[in-house]
Amino acid sequence: MGELTENVPKPLVKIGYRPILWHVMKYYAHFGYKADAIKDYFLNYKEYLSNDFTMTHGGKDIQLRKSDITDWKITFVDTGLRANIGQRLKAVEKYLEGEKVFLANYSDGLSAFPLPDLIDRFVKSGKVASFLCAKPSQSFHVVKLEGENVVSSIQSVRKSDLLINAGFFVFKKEIFDYMKPGEELVVEPFQRLIAAKQIIGYRSDQFWCMDTFKEHQELTDMYNLGNAPWEVWKTPADGTRD
Repeated sequence: MGELTENVPKPLVKIGYRPILWHVMKYYAHFGYKADAIKDYFLNYKEYLSNDFTMTHGGKDIQLRKSDITDWKITFVDTGLRANIGQRLKAVEKYLEGEKVFLANYSDGLSAFPLPDLIDRFVKSGKVASFLCAKPSQSFHVVKLEGENVVSSIQSVRKSDLLINAGFFVFKKEIFDYMKPGEELVVEPFQRLIAAKQIIGYRSDQFWCMDTFKEHQELTDMYNLGNAPWEVWKTPADGTRD
């Protein structure tokens, strides 16, 4: 993503006033690598940037009219600069005591998929792991070859049957039984889960990825136009948006 990630990790790249990590956490709150930058962001969180407030005494007294993160509990875990995703997940196992099911996320993509449905379907399945599947957002084309390298078809990846791991996970704690030290999450552990038929995927057409500068600009444009479907916390029960 070029200069956007020169000084901050991708989860802190902003969409509007807030980084994508905030949007992801608001998504979860609605339903119920540079770690110092992430810690600093929340330790110096300025809620008045996106909430109404009353200012008195020349700015010395700020009274928020509503709050974003009052009921959030955030544990910051330094998992190491060179740790892979599997190692990072393993590092937070000790903080999951008493939890039978937990959620995990890559923090670089957004979705409006109904989270309660995802969790409910997973619990009913009796499996150990699940994740959201989605169409790639990139604009490349998928090619099929036959015989002597003869092109038999070429089509946009968005029109193909290709699905990617969207990075929204629901796990049982048994996931750690399938992991060994140093392993990458979706490589060896997921292969063991596949062999044991203990992992399922749920397809979603409501996923917005942010892997490139172009995708960041598209998400920013959606946000600025007031068309940010992932902001499910702004949609009341009647389906209208605030």
